[in-house]
Amino acid sequence: MLDIAEKDLRKRVRTVLAYHRRTKHRPDGYAAGPGTLDWDAQPCPYRHFAGAPVTSLPLASGGISTPFAALTGQSRVAAVISDRRSVGALLELSFGLAAVKEYGPDSWALRCNPSSGNLHPTEAYVLAGGIGAIADGVHHYRPREHALEQRLATRLECPGLWIGLSSIQWREAWKYGERAFRYCQLDLGHALGALTAACDALGWRAHVVPGIGTGKVGQLLGLDRTQDFGRAEREEPEVLVRIETGPEAGSLDSVPVPACPDDTGWTGVANLLDPHPMYRWPVIEAAAEASRGMIESIALHAGAPTVPAPQARAAEIILKRRSAQRYARDHVLPRGTFARVLDSVSQLLCPSRLHLLAYAHNVEGLDRGLYALPRDPASQLRLRAALDSDLAWQEVAVMPEVPALRLLAKGDFRKLVRALTCHQAIAADACVTFCMLAELDDLESAGPWLYRHLHWQAGLIGHRLYLEAEALGLGGTGIGCFLDDEVHRLLGLTDETFQAIYHFALGRALVDERISSAPAYPGRSRSEAPW
Repeated sequence: MLDIAEKDLRKRVRTVLAYHRRTKHRPDGYAAGPGTLDWDAQPCPYRHFAGAPVTSLPLASGGISTPFAALTGQSRVAAVISDRRSVGALLELSFGLAAVKEYGPDSWALRCNPSSGNLHPTEAYVLAGGIGAIADGVHHYRPREHALEQRLATRLECPGLWIGLSSIQWREAWKYGERAFRYCQLDLGHALGALTAACDALGWRAHVVPGIGTGKVGQLLGLDRTQDFGRAEREEPEVLVRIETGPEAGSLDSVPVPACPDDTGWTGVANLLDPHPMYRWPVIEAAAEASRGMIESIALHAGAPTVPAPQARAAEIILKRRSAQRYARDHVLPRGTFARVLDSVSQLLCPSRLHLLAYAHNVEGLDRGLYALPRDPASQLRLRAALDSDLAWQEVAVMPEVPALRLLAKGDFRKLVRALTCHQAIAADACVTFCMLAELDDLESAGPWLYRHLHWQAGLIGHRLYLEAEALGLGGTGIGCFLDDEVHRLLGLTDETFQAIYHFALGRALVDERISSAPAYPGRSRSEAPW
C-alpha cells in the first residue's frame, strides 16, 4: 500500500498535470483569461517595502571590459572584489533597468531580465554577510531606483552572498489569466539566465542551492510574514542562488545555505500593486501549491561552444538586449551564425530535460524545414520513438559544427508556424523559430516541483538565445502563446511524454523609429571607471 506521503505526492502531480492541460491554448479558444484589460489600471511594476532603510547602489557596468565569450565559457576573467560597487554591477546587469522607451505621451522601462508582456513578476532579494559596504542581512532590490532596501539587519552564520528570487503571480495573471503560472516560471528561468550572465561578466559563479524547500526560501526572504503584506499581493518563493565571488568560484562540491533568521527585527510593509483586481484565478494558486517542494540542482553554467564567440563587450550586449517586435521577412541568416547559435544553446540542453526543434525559414545553404536538436544521443532514441515515424531524421552534412542536428521534414513551415503561435507574424517572419519540448512524464518519478524546473530550463535557454542574437547583430523574441496540442499533432505526439512549453523567434529585427529611447536612470550615468 502507498503511504500518506506518496499518496500526497501523486495527488500533487495530478494537480500539476491537470493545470497544464487546462491552460492549453486551442484553435476554438484560448486558456481562460480576462475578458478586457484596463491599461490605466495595470498593477504597479515595482514592489517596495515602506519604512525599510534604502541604500543607493552605484551604476558601475560601464567599466566592465569582459568579452562576450565569457558569458558562454569560452573566456575566463579574474573575479572582481565583492563590495558595494560589484554587487551594484551584478544587480544592474541582471535585474536593473536597461532603458526607458517613449512613444508620444507614453513611456515604459525595459529591464535586463526579459519578461512576458514586460510585466516582470520576478522580485530579487540579497542576503549578504561580510560583503564590503553592504550591511549584513536581508535586502530587497528596487530596480527603478537601483537601490537596496534592508528588510532585516542580522549576522548570517556563514559569510557570503546569495540572491533569492520570488514571483508576484498577479502581475502576469492580470493580463494572461490562468496561463500566467507558466509565464512566471519561464520568467524565473530568464532571471536565472540574466543573473548567471552578470556573474560571468564579473568573474563570479552562480549556483542554485539544491536540497532546500521553497518554504525555507520564503522564510529566508521574509515572504512568510503575513503581517508585512496585509492586502498587498503575496510573493511566491522560488529559488535561492549562491554567488561565489572568490578566485576559486565554481569549484564547490556543495553549496552552503544561510540559516533562517529570527522572526524579529524585520522592517518595511509591502505596497499594494493593484487596489481593484477584477478577476481571480484560483487554479494558479492550486498549481503553485502543488509544485512547491524541494529545489533540484540546476546547471546555470554549461560547457563551452566550439564555434568562436562574436567579438563584443559582455556588459554592452546585456544592456542592449531587446525583444524584437517585427522581423525582416526576407533576411537570410548566415549558416555560420546559425551554427554558432545551435552550438551555444546545445551546451545548456545537455544537462536539461529539454529538446530543441527548429523551423528553419531562411538559413543560408540549409533546406527550409523542421529540424531537431536532441539534448543527448541517448535521449534522441526516446524522442524519435515518440515523434511521427515518417519523419526523416537525416544528418545535416552542411552543419558539421552541430553533429547532433537532424532534419525531420523539408518544407516551408512559415504559414503553419504563424498559425501555431497564436497567429503572430514574428514566428513566420523570423529566420528561425524554435520550439522547446520538455520531458513532462518525468514528473511521476522526479516530483511535481519538476514542472517549475522545466520552465526554468526553458527560460535559461531562451535567455542564451537572446544574448546570442544580440551579440550577432540580430533580434530575439520569446513566444509563450502557442496552440499546445496542435504543435503536438504536427509532430505526431500522442501522449504527454513530451510537451511544448516555449517558443522563440530569431532573425533580423526591424526597429520602429517612432519609439525613442531615454536613459534608464535620468540624472545618473554609468561609470566607465575600469575595474
